Amino acid sequence: MPVFLPKEPKRKELALTAVLYALSDEARLGIVRQLAERGEQPCGVFEVDRPKSSLSHHFRVLRESGVVTTRREGKLLMNTLRQEDLDARFPGLLTAVLGE
Repeated sequence: MPVFLPKEPKRKELALTAVLYALSDEARLGIVRQLAERGEQPCGVFEVDRPKSSLSHHFRVLRESGVVTTRREGKLLMNTLRQEDLDARFPGLLTAVLGE
């Protein structure tokens, strides 16, 4: 059964309210921190103590807000933090939120 990924906003379409909402949840913030530290990762490797259905919801929120991008590689869904786009649109936001 194919998995259809939601449309991700382009850089100019990133909305601060959507990004802040996505980053306001501890589980999603943990995912973003792991991506910032490790780079691109498949969905199954994230250390989040949540059921798979809940994790799918969190990835959908992150994708739809433009915080992450997801691409299919065989059977895996690979996730990447859109740091360059977020830094260009909202300079310093990720640094402030992630405490880097």
